[in-house]
Amino acid sequence: MEEEPEFQFANEANDDREDIQPGDRVVLIVENDIGFAKILLDAARQKGLKGVVSTTGAAALAMIREYQPAVMTLDIYLPDMQGWRVLERLKSDLATRHIPVCVVSTDDARDRALNSGAIGFIAKPLTSRDLVDQAIEQLRDFVTRGARQVLLMMPDGTTRGEVIERLGAADIGMLVAWSREEAMRILKTTAIDCLVVDETVSDLGPQDVLDALEQKPVMRMLPIVFYGAKGDQMLTRWKGAFALREARTMERLLDYVYFFVHRSTASMSEEERRSLDDLHSSQRVLERKRALLVDDDMRNIFALATVLDEEGMEVVSANNGREAIDIVRRDAHIDIVLMDIMMPEMDGITTIKEIRKLERGSDLPIIAVTAKAMKGDREKCIEAGAWDYLSKPVDRLHLLSVLRGWLHR
Repeated sequence: MEEEPEFQFANEANDDREDIQPGDRVVLIVENDIGFAKILLDAARQKGLKGVVSTTGAAALAMIREYQPAVMTLDIYLPDMQGWRVLERLKSDLATRHIPVCVVSTDDARDRALNSGAIGFIAKPLTSRDLVDQAIEQLRDFVTRGARQVLLMMPDGTTRGEVIERLGAADIGMLVAWSREEAMRILKTTAIDCLVVDETVSDLGPQDVLDALEQKPVMRMLPIVFYGAKGDQMLTRWKGAFALREARTMERLLDYVYFFVHRSTASMSEEERRSLDDLHSSQRVLERKRALLVDDDMRNIFALATVLDEEGMEVVSANNGREAIDIVRRDAHIDIVLMDIMMPEMDGITTIKEIRKLERGSDLPIIAVTAKAMKGDREKCIEAGAWDYLSKPVDRLHLLSVLRGWLHR
């Protein structure tokens, strides 16, 4: 007997969610405009992809867990939260950051989208259906293409040797450019997913790379990672035309390369995953962030507060919905809310709805904490305004990754 889907969100676009077979490549279309969502869905089907549609950011995040999409399109103007919040949430979580995202928005959002880790961009208002077909075709080609390619501009030596060894072990293809001319030739003729430039390279400039990429049929922003102590100077010089990162250690360099080539943690060894987890948890993104815990059982509050306190977070608690609403109204420094759903008097769903009506509550991450057996509760939480959910008993590592996803800014 087939398992029931974990979520039963309304299928407003008549998408393919009932017809997904093992091995199908799925595109998740996150789009406020149902008419445009259907255009994207039709284009995806014509390119051999299956499509599922979400009209809100929170439902999209739940559907990512459910359908494991190979790629997604993301509208920035969503009714429950800005698409930027969805993109940040995905790209700061090691479990989801490998999913290629094509942002759909007005043209002034292009640079921010690509610098935040999006792989493509569709400008609204749409000028022609051909642009949609081209974008979907590029996304399909990206997910079906085998190995990723990284171009290294690094002098011969132990550092380059280690980069080649580590990327080779990760099944990432590499090309080495010895000169500016060689780098431009490779960029003109080969699909490069990421460029690594050592601090000793002085003759390659941003205009050289732009000139090389303009010869390609479709230009997309090339991610560039600068390696070495002078990376901040290079960032200033190259700013504006590329997705840029600066790495001063080997682990950070590899982390950025994996990010830009969309390497999944599922394909990594346990040692690599542990190394990445350590790298990301060491950033202390949760330090001094203020969490409101809402639960009528003080034992649950104490257990969660202990975990958050270890991460340097400040914890405020409420043991009923009315108290929680009052705290959000009064305390402008609350960064995130963890909301138990099963509470007497005013339950968590009603409390979420009331918080969302407050001026302070409209853009506040609220995480619903639900009992595992209560499947229908999760849709109700998301429809009420929760942005994410955790199942009881709450897993410590998952809790921290969800919190980092929403609070890493």
